[in-house]
Amino acid sequence: MNINQLETLLTISRTMSFRKAGEMLNLTQPAVSAQIKSLEDEFKTVLIDRNQPVTLTDRGQVFLEHAERILTIVEELKQKLSDLNQVPQGHIIIGTTSTIAIQILPRVLTYIQNQFPMIKTTIHSMPSTQIMPAVEQGMLDIGITYLNDRNPHMEASTLYYDTYELVVAPAHPMSNLKHTTVEALKDIPMIMLSPDTFGRRFVDQIFQKYSIQPNIVMELSSSEEVKRMVELNLGAAVVSKLSITNELKQGTLRMIKVNELELTHPVGVVYRSGRYLNSAITQFLSDLKGMPETQFISTE
Repeated sequence: MNINQLETLLTISRTMSFRKAGEMLNLTQPAVSAQIKSLEDEFKTVLIDRNQPVTLTDRGQVFLEHAERILTIVEELKQKLSDLNQVPQGHIIIGTTSTIAIQILPRVLTYIQNQFPMIKTTIHSMPSTQIMPAVEQGMLDIGITYLNDRNPHMEASTLYYDTYELVVAPAHPMSNLKHTTVEALKDIPMIMLSPDTFGRRFVDQIFQKYSIQPNIVMELSSSEEVKRMVELNLGAAVVSKLSITNELKQGTLRMIKVNELELTHPVGVVYRSGRYLNSAITQFLSDLKGMPETQFISTE
């Protein structure tokens, strides 16, 4: 049984003619007859009295009542699906790093919720290296993370570019410097991000490239934790420039340029290729990709 067969039966009941039903449905009369015959064979009953004028049998009347209810439900479903396109709604599970969750998402989500209050979001904060695998495995709908690692099973769009910077406390011996070199970092105590973060992997690559064995005194899982330890003057650290905006304004951290670290890193949104995107996800991605870079990196 299919919807077309039910629509054909309904049209016959109204026109009392196979020919007229075919004209209304843009079908040949044999095609109309074949659809009704298929229904009768499937349900092992006679639905239509084919004498002129054509009428429904008693069983046909019972069948028609249910067919009309089914067709009504189908129309309601079509309308609801259409409404979803008109008014985006649904649930989005987003995974990102703690830095992005704190610095970027509040502005983005405030905009989304003001414009589309029926979109609900759940945020999972996790190390950057875990985000793409979680999206690929279907644990997350969307990831916002560093895009240096490409995945053929993922769609990715760059939102903005970030850099990593050396920071120290105002009381640190290096705090008056504007610039330094990576060689100068080999003997000073360093507070590092944990090895499962993109920032740590980047810093390790730089140190390895210049054959430097850093003096690591502490490893922490998030930039927020690292910054607090640096503010206590327990060591220097290399962290995302985006994450230190407030501390630089307040004077609790000092930034020192290190030439070897001056590389830009794309930060963007990722989602699994080929997956179904509900109206909430579609709208979120559309608005996110359409935002200017200043929306993410503004220091205001």
